[in-house]
Amino acid sequence: MSAEDGVGRERKLALNEDWAATIAGLVLLGLVLVGALPGWLVP
Repeated sequence: MSAEDGVGRERKLALNEDWAATIAGLVLLGLVLVGALPGWLVP
C-alpha cells in the first residue's frame, strides 16, 4: 500500500461525509418546509 492509496481513501471518506451532511440538511429543510418539524427545532 502506497501513501497515495491512503490519501485517496481519506479524500473519498471526506467526500462521502460532505454528501451525507448535504443530504441530511436538505431533508431537515424539507421537513421544516412541509411543516413536519417546527422551524425553531432546527438551528
